[in-house]
Amino acid sequence: MTKNLTKLWAGGMRRLLAIQTRATRDALKGAGIDTPKPQAIWRAAQAAADQAAKRVTPAQARSGAPVRESRVGPRAAAWAAGEWRRAEHLVPANAQHAGRSLAYGLYLPPGHKTAGMPLVVMLHGCKQSIDSFAEGTRMNLLADRHGFAVVYPEQSERAHPHQCWHWYDSRDAAGGGEAAAVVSLVDTLVEEHGFDRSRVYLAGLSAGAGLAMLLAIRSPSRFAAIALHSGPAFGEARSGVTALDVMRRGVHHDPVALVDTQLGARIHPGIPAIVVQGDSDAVVAPVNAEQLAVQLLRLNGLADSRGVRQGVVSHETFKDGYREQDYELDGASVVRLCRVADLDHAWSGGDDTVPFHSSTGPDASTLIWDFFGAHRREAFDEAYDDELTQDAG
Repeated sequence: MTKNLTKLWAGGMRRLLAIQTRATRDALKGAGIDTPKPQAIWRAAQAAADQAAKRVTPAQARSGAPVRESRVGPRAAAWAAGEWRRAEHLVPANAQHAGRSLAYGLYLPPGHKTAGMPLVVMLHGCKQSIDSFAEGTRMNLLADRHGFAVVYPEQSERAHPHQCWHWYDSRDAAGGGEAAAVVSLVDTLVEEHGFDRSRVYLAGLSAGAGLAMLLAIRSPSRFAAIALHSGPAFGEARSGVTALDVMRRGVHHDPVALVDTQLGARIHPGIPAIVVQGDSDAVVAPVNAEQLAVQLLRLNGLADSRGVRQGVVSHETFKDGYREQDYELDGASVVRLCRVADLDHAWSGGDDTVPFHSSTGPDASTLIWDFFGAHRREAFDEAYDDELTQDAG
């Protein structure tokens, strides 16, 4: 059954509300932003969660079968025919970040040498494990077919009770440190296994998409392209309360200005991106996807400071149950926005017996890999990444 993250966000953030609400509201009021009362947010969230809990998938409705949890354990759909390795990555301390550890799972498809192999980094959403995310997305099956490796970093319950990434908090003790840990893990795996540096890709769902966008801003040289599924717009949220507000209503400030403020005087090298969003998402409002698309156009030099597109060809394609908006440069899609009809807050075209995945819509994993396959990053400027991370920290 497709489940909704609202209850989980509500549970994880409820304790923060009592501490943060007054200070956050005062700060937003000073900036001229009208914010809803927390009680109204929770009432709306609870109503959405109750409604989602009553829904069943079309297949279940036709069969009359009872709603059930996932059919199988860490199984064939998730692990496919290759090798699954669990490990702990130790991130050394440096001048910008304290030392920490990051659990992860690495999937290697059978019959392939790792040297020169592409690598896909998958960032799960709240209340997900690397096991459930691998199973629900079926990304490992695609890895078997196309010959790429997949790494699944896992947020610790010690860091967040619902294993949410702190995408809205760029401090070293929170999202900034988590982003740095992912970069450290990627660098280590590339060195150890000889993965193709020009074909390292990044995908995330919900809070994972939020952290992926933070990485796209701070560490663009590490990734050839990114995929953001059901993710929040970047740059405005600074706390649990404002994160909820962005999820519900999008950013209040100019999306381009938020990106420009983060970059300062630097010229971002650009990062191709695909954004996937359900039109019936009651947790992350679809306006977030539209705002992310504008922000990504800006990062890729395809929009000016007012968000007006420059030198880009735009065309829309309607397909079975979804539509794609492509922004192309020299015939190649640089930013792609995929809006899926009737999809709520869940991975499109996934295994709907796994929470936060839905059989509704196209197979997002296939859409994402097809987009990734068209992009490489030939030039690397890790000094740019490190300098921007240091200034942001």
